[in-house]
Order: sequence, then structure tokens, then C-alpha cells
Amino acid sequence: MTKVSIVIPVYNEEACIVETHKRLVASCGNDPSAVELIYVNDGSRDRTQKILRDIAQTNPCVKVISFSRNFGHQTAVSAGISYATGAAVVVIDGDLQDPPEIIEKLVAKWREGFDVVYAVRESRKENIVLRFMYSLFYRIMARLSYVAIPLDSGDFALMDRKVVDVLKKMPEHNRFVRGLRSWIGFKQIGVAYARDARVLGESKYSIMKLFKLAYDGIISFSFVPLKMVSVAGFVISSVAFLSIFIVLFFRIFTEYSIPGFASTATIVLFLGGVQLLSLGMIGEYVSRIFDEVKGRPLFVVDELINF
Repeated sequence: MTKVSIVIPVYNEEACIVETHKRLVASCGNDPSAVELIYVNDGSRDRTQKILRDIAQTNPCVKVISFSRNFGHQTAVSAGISYATGAAVVVIDGDLQDPPEIIEKLVAKWREGFDVVYAVRESRKENIVLRFMYSLFYRIMARLSYVAIPLDSGDFALMDRKVVDVLKKMPEHNRFVRGLRSWIGFKQIGVAYARDARVLGESKYSIMKLFKLAYDGIISFSFVPLKMVSVAGFVISSVAFLSIFIVLFFRIFTEYSIPGFASTATIVLFLGGVQLLSLGMIGEYVSRIFDEVKGRPLFVVDELINF
């Protein structure tokens, strides 16, 4: 069995893939043959696939999985993990924001007996808005999730083979890998590092994609949104019954009534809005159930190299 597998999801990374490969090879130490490099080409539309073919032709330790289209970052990570054969599997993005040199520290902790070694972003060099949004997401997630997901830790991590084997048995389509990794358990520890700014190429995670990832994480690992619907229903029903009692009291026991079309319309619109919001939240969970029961494959492979 290969000592360590390194999974690198890439999407339109022609500008930095060669440099990424050089630094990954350099981080492998004196015995590169003990490392399996698995690049997952997530339906790139630039020259990424051709460059990966050229790299794989000169190095049999390099393996390439190319998708038939873009299936998404979390799916690419899952595909690489499913094909990895190592006693330990490292996941690292191909944009060099996560330094490959940190892999050595992850492996060292693994050899100490830890089953999951996740990298913790001690600092990051994105713009202040992104930094704030990342920080806010992790803290909201920590509050809402029924699984303890470490703060400021992404997909950059090392997992022992027994963790990988459990992860491969999880068939869900709307994947949040760092959450699944935490859910599995075993002996876990974090390693702090400074996340670099992107030097080559452009970020493939737009604000909307980051929002979707955060949304998937919350929906997949929290029942709080559904509970909020129940709480909102209870509170609004209580207020409504109280309002009815007050109206009847004034009508029966006093000479005053409570007229006003505007107030009635406001209440009706408010209740209607809450009902639609509640149905939308329930529908989101139902749609994910529907997505799972269709049983479609998680991804479609167009090309395998060196497998």
C-alpha cells in the first residue's frame, strides 16, 4: 500500500498547476515514490487537463481523474478520496493558498497516532470582507451544528485509512466534507498555519459559491432551521390567540371596538410571509431527500490516467 496519497482538486488552474506540482513534489521529501499524487480535474475548460496529462506521462506516481463536466469542489474531493490507495490521504487545494510544505507537519502528527490531522487557518490573506465572512460562517456553524466542527479548518487535512474507508461509505450527494470528517470521529488534532494569498490565477469560489457551501454545511449538519420554523409557529400562534382574546374582550365587555383594515392586512401578510418562509425551509430539506433517493452517481469520469 502506498504510504501517503495526496488528493488535489483543480478547476481551470492552468496558470498555477505546474508550480503546484513542483512544490508538491518538493514537499514529498527524499522518496517521492512513496507518495501518490491524485489530481482531480473538475471539468476544467482551459488547458488544465492537457497539462496534467503531460505531467502524468513523466511521473507514474501522478494519477489524474478527469470529470465529464464540472461537478463541484466537494465532489472532486470525494472522488479523489474514493480512488486513493494510501495508508493516509491528504486533501489540499491546487491554488497554493494552502502551502504544500505543511503536509510534512500533518504526516508527523499522523505518525504520532492521530487519525485525522486538520489544518487550522491561523491567519489568511484574503480581503477583509472575505475574512469576515469566513470567520462569521465558522462561528455560526459552530452554534448551529450538532457535530463539533473545528473553527477555521477547511478541507486541507490528513485522514487515516480507517477514516477514509468510513467516508467512502457515505453516499450523500450534497457533501460537506469537513463536516463528514468531523462526524466520523476518531482521534483528531489541528495544526495551525498561515494561509497564503493566491498568487497565480483567479479564485474559482465566487461569493455565491461560498454562500452555497455555507448553506450546504448548515442544512447538512443542523436541524436548527426546522426547529426555528416550529418555534416561529408556536410564537405566532400564541400571539394570534392572545390577539383574538383581546379583540373579543373589548367587543363584549367594553363599548370600544378595534377597527382598521390596515392592521388586519398587515397581520395577514405577515402570517402569509411566515408560512411561505416555513414551507420554503421544509421544502429545502425535502428537495435534498428527493436528490438522494434518485440514486444518480456522485460524478461521471471522462478519463483516468495511471490507474
